[in-house]
Amino acid sequence: MKHILVSLLLVTSGVSAQTLSKPETDVMATVIRQIPETDVFLTKVVNINSGSLNKEGVRTVGKLMSDELAKLGFKTEWVTLPDSLNRAGHLVATRQGKKGKKLFLIGHLDTVFEKSLPMEPFTLVNDSTASGQGVNDIKGGDVLVIAALKALNTQKLLDDTSITVYFTGDEESGGGAASRIDFVERAKKCDIALAFETAQGLHSVTTGRRGSSSWTLHVKARTGHSSRIFSDLGYGAIYEAVRILNEFRRTLGQEQYLTFNPGLIVGGSEVHYDDKTAKAETIGKTNIVAGTALVKGDLRFLTEAQKESARTRMREIVDKSLPLTKATISFSDGIPGMEPSAANDELRKQLDKLSRDMGIGPVQAGDPGSRGAGDVSFVAQYMPCLDGLGASGKGAHSIEETMNTKEYPLLIQRTALFIYRLTR
Repeated sequence: MKHILVSLLLVTSGVSAQTLSKPETDVMATVIRQIPETDVFLTKVVNINSGSLNKEGVRTVGKLMSDELAKLGFKTEWVTLPDSLNRAGHLVATRQGKKGKKLFLIGHLDTVFEKSLPMEPFTLVNDSTASGQGVNDIKGGDVLVIAALKALNTQKLLDDTSITVYFTGDEESGGGAASRIDFVERAKKCDIALAFETAQGLHSVTTGRRGSSSWTLHVKARTGHSSRIFSDLGYGAIYEAVRILNEFRRTLGQEQYLTFNPGLIVGGSEVHYDDKTAKAETIGKTNIVAGTALVKGDLRFLTEAQKESARTRMREIVDKSLPLTKATISFSDGIPGMEPSAANDELRKQLDKLSRDMGIGPVQAGDPGSRGAGDVSFVAQYMPCLDGLGASGKGAHSIEETMNTKEYPLLIQRTALFIYRLTR
């Protein structure tokens, strides 16, 4: 696109020929030549809805990316999941060789935008910004991976390397531990994991990120005429749910790296929730004390110890029920935390050197509390990991999601050179 092509003059302006090898400068130039193709492909995949529960859309995006990876000499396959998980499955692409480190490159095909939501197509906002569903989280990152590999392949620098590209189909709404069995087993055969969730600019990378689990609160209470609330009918289910949520906020709300978000709350005479569609229905009247309430939320943490401590305190709060109410809370594990480590920071230092060699400047470790959960955390205990290597942008998970189009070519170049150096 014209605004990207104009900005490309800036991409190599700070690069010193003394710090990059001839193959590396050739790769950088190749990335630039291929930007128009990259841009077209990004537009195509952003314009396909692939919400986690839209299995057809996830598979369609996966097929497009599989075709591109196959052209680069990767063996591609689709990992199916049990029907009970109600998820599309995962794309895996591999090539085997003997050079350098064995890399595990992580992305995901799904977005938070389900098919029932209004479609926000790929749109050029101005000369440095594009918007669209999943443009930075994470379709920009997925396309960045393919563009980097494509530039390396054009220069015949993928020969004899070992790289596994694993794009999951349910990162935004995980199908549970069973959905990550194959993911973890393949990662264990590699040396380094690089994940391409949204970049926080050019000078920050993720060496640690929080985990995520879910919780469900059920409240039951006596029901009847509203004039009897606070007396022989007690407080009703909605007041009890509000008490619990407010006590969560009051007692746990200031702990570093810990957050808990009630994403859905319904209450009334009857409540029905459909896990497959993530939709709730309720029936109630203003003159009837609510007999049922349901709250579903997530819990984010940095360490397993922090997660377990939070769950214990939440259970204690739930158990202190208001008169004539009864609440129960259940928890489901999702994505573990990725604790910062010396090995992760050593990998960051290698990226920092490359970034300086390119003339981009330093790369620091970002605040773990600024990131949500990510697939990389499933494998962080087995190998050095970095995340936040994808497209830079703002507003992920909202209708205001954007990508920085001026930084995008630089990030593709840096990823290509990082892969090159790690596989030598």
